Amino acid sequence: MDRNRTILTPGKQEAIFIWYFNAPRERVFKIYTDRDLVPQWWGPRNLITVVEKMEVRPGGEWRIIQTDEAGNEYAFHGVYHAVISSEKLVYTFEYEGTPGHVLLETITFTEEDGLTEVLDQSVYQSVEDRDEMVMEGMEEGAAESYERLAELLKLSGRRLE
Repeated sequence: MDRNRTILTPGKQEAIFIWYFNAPRERVFKIYTDRDLVPQWWGPRNLITVVEKMEVRPGGEWRIIQTDEAGNEYAFHGVYHAVISSEKLVYTFEYEGTPGHVLLETITFTEEDGLTEVLDQSVYQSVEDRDEMVMEGMEEGAAESYERLAELLKLSGRRLE
């Protein structure tokens, strides 16, 4: 049975993704926070992802730009609020194509018997903002990113420890 799931409660301004990876949480955390590894899993496969800035520390900024085959760019940015190594990330997330719609994302990493649970909670400013992201394909995009992350973990093996 697949334990991975998405929780989108009607009328609430949050989205919760729970995914499990067959790897130690230190390795999963590293893939989340290494600017050279993020482009290998973040976002859809059909986009080229570039990490322009990634200062993984409280107060540090991040910015990621994705480009499609036609040369269209999609940029995202935010600020880290909490970084607890191998345990938790808290940061803001804003798509530059629709400025002013900032969400707060909290990701916790929990390991049991070599299996790491990633619990990703995104809290939007409004139910409408959350629902708009759902309509834009947020669930499918997140699932593809998590699948790519699992593939990277499988390929990387011990090289990241």
